[in-house]
Amino acid sequence: MSFTTPDIMACAISRLLRDGEIAFFGLASPLVMVSTLLAKATHAPNLTFLSIPGSINPVLDRLPTSTVDSALLKGSTGIFPLSEIFDLSARGRLDTAFLSGVQIDGRGRINMSAIGPYEQPKVRLPGGAGSALLLPTARRTILWRTRHDPRTFVEQLDFVTASGNVAWVITPLCLFGRDGVGNLYVHSIHPGVTPEQVVKATGFPVAVDADTLVTPAPTPAELDALSRIDPENVRAAEF
Repeated sequence: MSFTTPDIMACAISRLLRDGEIAFFGLASPLVMVSTLLAKATHAPNLTFLSIPGSINPVLDRLPTSTVDSALLKGSTGIFPLSEIFDLSARGRLDTAFLSGVQIDGRGRINMSAIGPYEQPKVRLPGGAGSALLLPTARRTILWRTRHDPRTFVEQLDFVTASGNVAWVITPLCLFGRDGVGNLYVHSIHPGVTPEQVVKATGFPVAVDADTLVTPAPTPAELDALSRIDPENVRAAEF
């Protein structure tokens, strides 16, 4: 069956979520929103997910593109405000937090603050939006980025906005894991991607060869669930 890059990323992210855990996604996260709903509709029915508007497991007739849309409150089993999410994480009760970064380095640290010298940057970025608290306190963090190039995956960050409990990093080309000493490694490359593409697109050294795992393609059941959950292809909004 044919599938798109948003499809393979949504399925790969979904598979990382576990049944019974508590997960949170924040701003500008339509791909992760769809992935979370996919996990709940397939292998993780007891997953609890929280969002910035304060919803708990909302039941949505139509997916908004914005993950701060009040539509995410529909069918919520309760209200859990953002301030409580930070407290939940600080107490070690948040299982998975989804975060991203304009720059990501080989240790999974992120920059959301500035490109260039902090005092006189070339570009002033929007800031960490709580990532400096969530990344080290959530039991694990999954980073995602819909762009994979040497300007995004860099040897050295211009500014370290946050670092901490990164478990996985998902991109359009591959899935990075994190080894026992804290370095990112290529766990798998996506179908149709070559090792050379990943090496060329990554600004820090990575080992990829013909023996590297290939990310399993979306199954017919996953693609069918995606078409039901996201018929308007909101998952592609970040690309």
